Amino acid sequence: MKISPTWRESAVSASLAIGGAALWSSCFGRQTSLWLPWLALAPLFLLLGRRRAVLWGAVYAVVLWLSSMYWIADTLGSFGGLSPTLAAVAQGLLAFYLGFDQVVFVVLGSRIWRRAGPRSLAGFPMSFWAIPALWVTIEWLRGVAFGRFPWNLAAYAWVDWPGALPLAAWIGPFGVSFLLAFSNVCVAESWRRRRWEPALVGILSALTLLVFAGRFSQGDDAVERSESVAAQEVRVIQPNNPLVQTWEESWEGYLRLVEMSEAECTEPRMPGERLLLIWPESAAWPHSHTTSERLRQDVAGLTEQGCDVLLGSQINENGKAFNSALLVTDEGPVGVYSKRKLVPWGEYIPLAEVLPFMGKVARNAGSFTPGSSLGLMPWRGERLGLAICYEVIFPAAVAEQVVAGATVLVNTTNDAWYGDTWAPHQHFRAARFRAAESRRPMIRAALTGISGLIDRRGQVTAVLGVGERGVLAARITGSRELTLYSRMPWLVPLMSALLSVWALVMVWRRNG
Repeated sequence: MKISPTWRESAVSASLAIGGAALWSSCFGRQTSLWLPWLALAPLFLLLGRRRAVLWGAVYAVVLWLSSMYWIADTLGSFGGLSPTLAAVAQGLLAFYLGFDQVVFVVLGSRIWRRAGPRSLAGFPMSFWAIPALWVTIEWLRGVAFGRFPWNLAAYAWVDWPGALPLAAWIGPFGVSFLLAFSNVCVAESWRRRRWEPALVGILSALTLLVFAGRFSQGDDAVERSESVAAQEVRVIQPNNPLVQTWEESWEGYLRLVEMSEAECTEPRMPGERLLLIWPESAAWPHSHTTSERLRQDVAGLTEQGCDVLLGSQINENGKAFNSALLVTDEGPVGVYSKRKLVPWGEYIPLAEVLPFMGKVARNAGSFTPGSSLGLMPWRGERLGLAICYEVIFPAAVAEQVVAGATVLVNTTNDAWYGDTWAPHQHFRAARFRAAESRRPMIRAALTGISGLIDRRGQVTAVLGVGERGVLAARITGSRELTLYSRMPWLVPLMSALLSVWALVMVWRRNG
């Protein structure tokens, strides 16, 4: 049986869309691959030159989000109260929604890919630099528009590649995304032209920058440290309490949390030295520091033993509920931070006032109000910059705290919603980038994992995995230096947007 050219072309396009999406999705699994991200985006770029590119781009986008965030349906069913059928439908709709940015990329990128011509910048043809610039522009817009969900930035696929994290201190995650997209465009161009030179040039250029960044960071000793005389003792408590519990189970989990904390407070310390205990988000649930006398007494008992406690608690003010974190010392609460970026469908219902039926669909969703203050917490000469849960995936929000004076970053989270899936690992990689971008140590406390101690270069020095129970101990010294990225987190996205607009204008003028 003879296969027609049309069917053959459709089969190739389908393979690029479905296989390419699965390939790129696998870069965000439990384990990272060192070599796969160098070519995993190339199939998407090759789709830009195919017939019906927008259709196949939409297929790519849906497959990508369904596979890389497969855990959403189970979460919606288990904790959102949706039936399996409705949860699957909701995940499908979410995949279409999140895939919108990839479709926009394909619509605009296909014009550049097909019609750019020989115009070059610094010796590189337009597609070499315009496609990565467009990718970064869309990726950035996903965090400030398009639903404000900058999950799985391309840069995170390189989290374990030497030099990527140090480079982020200069050009941020979007700069690293640009470099990764550039190397993949060169691979795609090599396939399209049937020549090896573009791939070689792209890969060698990226490797050169990564090697330089890695070597430079190793020799960087001129770091302005915090004013604190000595490193401060910190303990991260991971109680591994299950999320769905009876009252008896939740009480047992709370008592376990307090017992683990008391065990750390009874350890011998130097005179005058205090220990900072960091509890994960929701660790004391269902107790609230403002309403539970038992919780206040237990925390006061810990502070009397020389331990300060950073804990999560719901705070109600003027009829509004806030997802907050409090720092409690022997002087009482000395700092509070209320989460500024809330999880849609989890902590609030989008369009609930306009579309009242949304509240019935997501009946277990919360109704929190976002905070407005940076809420930096002073502690023993340091200033703690808090990111609650998925706030850590917003690079500019963390950079804002660093510029305001945060010397140590803290991420408290409850990833128990997602179980032992890819989600906690994807979340943890974002935290590593925030540490490296700002050259700040990051302390991460997760209810069921992944908790970790991350140094100022984004390297993990201690970790508790998903499902583990334990305590992480560290002596933390903050930093006051400001990296180029912290000072100008908008620089690479702005330059990418300008390059994208310029390329599209040039294509339009060339082709009419």
